[in-house]
Amino acid sequence: MNIRVMENKDFEEVHALWMRIKGFGIRSVDDSKEGVARFLKRNPTTSVVAEEDGKIVGAILCGHDGRRGCLYHVCVDVAYRMHGIGKAMVVFAMEALKEEGISNVSLIAFSENDIGNAFWKEIGWKERGDVNYYDFILNEENITAFNR
Repeated sequence: MNIRVMENKDFEEVHALWMRIKGFGIRSVDDSKEGVARFLKRNPTTSVVAEEDGKIVGAILCGHDGRRGCLYHVCVDVAYRMHGIGKAMVVFAMEALKEEGISNVSLIAFSENDIGNAFWKEIGWKERGDVNYYDFILNEENITAFNR
């Protein structure tokens, strides 16, 4: 297994992986080729892919605002789960954030994502009950569609 920084050239394979994950939410603007390129330009060292058997089998979009890091779209291909790939990618991303002086990392997991929530708890993340999460939509065209 090879864990490395995600590059723009990885988009097609990463997007295809996202589309294979049941229940995965894809945003029409943010998760487009242009949207991901914009994210990687702002965060050039923190997003991650995992390669196995010559193909991308895992990915994390990871960035920060100078204070707090955030993990997005953490996924591992179903056929490659339970082999430590997800944890290895999270460690890689968190080390990259640490190198940039970030000391706090957050993520959002949909409450119906039983597999994802179990993963985060298993690797030591704590669910917060002391905050409310709010959204304000600036671009109504940025629609989230969930893979069925």
